[in-house]
Amino acid sequence: MIKRITPPLDDKVLEDLRIGDKVLITGKIYSARDAAHKRFVETINKGGQLPIDLRGQIIYYVGPTPPKPGYVIGSAGPTTSIRMDSYMEPMLKAGLKATIGKGYRSWGVVDLFKKYRAVYFIATGGVGALISKKIKNAKIVAYEDLGPEAVMELEVQDFPVIVANDIHGGDIFEEGVKKYQEITLPFKIERISEV
Repeated sequence: MIKRITPPLDDKVLEDLRIGDKVLITGKIYSARDAAHKRFVETINKGGQLPIDLRGQIIYYVGPTPPKPGYVIGSAGPTTSIRMDSYMEPMLKAGLKATIGKGYRSWGVVDLFKKYRAVYFIATGGVGALISKKIKNAKIVAYEDLGPEAVMELEVQDFPVIVANDIHGGDIFEEGVKKYQEITLPFKIERISEV
């Protein structure tokens, strides 16, 4: 079954999501990568006002390519999420409820998702041109000087993701490793334990 969500997200919506769920997002989400996260956290730590209200929002880890003439956005595939892990707690404290990227998160961040009742979605890597077709409008809303890493407001329709970490502490990557180890491996696979 495919679940449909529209940000801003609240606890009622998040309560229903479990690892492995296929989800389609429609509405406004925001793009941000390493440099933007650094600025967000610096602003938070100084007690300043963020350029966007993070409460209930979704951030997509993407640095899209420039659009071709007649297109809203260029290729918009996800980037590796673990690079943003050191910034997650201040962002979650500020009300962020979901992130989208690729790859697993460190154990510390998996715990933070449970603590702050937030989720992590994964998008399919390597298909940025296809994913970009789900983005109907894109405009820069902060940090224009960062070029492709500027914060953008993205209007998406049926944007496809899978729940990788839920508010209940579920971790799709850990579950996959456990199943694989039970079948084939004589040794234990370890993950990064700290942010």
